[in-house]
Amino acid sequence: MTEDRWTGSSTPYIESGQGDAWGKEAAQQGRSGTQRILSAAEEPAPLPVAEELHLQPGTPVATRQRLILLDGRPIEVARSYWPVDVAAGTALADTGKIRGGAVTLLAALGFEPGTVTEDVQTRPPTREEAEVLQLTDNSEWVLALTRTITTRDGRPYEVSVMVSPGRIGRLHYSMKVD
Repeated sequence: MTEDRWTGSSTPYIESGQGDAWGKEAAQQGRSGTQRILSAAEEPAPLPVAEELHLQPGTPVATRQRLILLDGRPIEVARSYWPVDVAAGTALADTGKIRGGAVTLLAALGFEPGTVTEDVQTRPPTREEAEVLQLTDNSEWVLALTRTITTRDGRPYEVSVMVSPGRIGRLHYSMKVD
């Protein structure tokens, strides 16, 4: 993710049964990929998240924030949001690791991807992002990827916002057209 030769794919991160997709992706490059749960809470949905989840602004959502590490160095801060009726009473609302991963848990709850949309933008980091990602260059921008996942019948059930230093190597997308 932080080198020109690294080409990541979103597919393993939306397929159930993958377990630790990040650890596996890093290991394929001979690296160590880990993550730390920074927080899990119920909070009012930020406006862009509420819009993506088809909720009224300020509606409570469950959220988990994770720090993604490559060889022990922070390379991404990720926050996932779920409607409370999806996440309440599940490991999604806890700070512990989720056995099999969030995608596998969601599939067991009946939430499997029908449509996945990803929006990518560059922007200056927030103060919190710069601190967590240990950005030392005040002029460095971040790459923010927002992923929204809906069921086959069109219900949005997850929004994830992943923020990486702008020096990320490359994003690669591949689509199968029906």
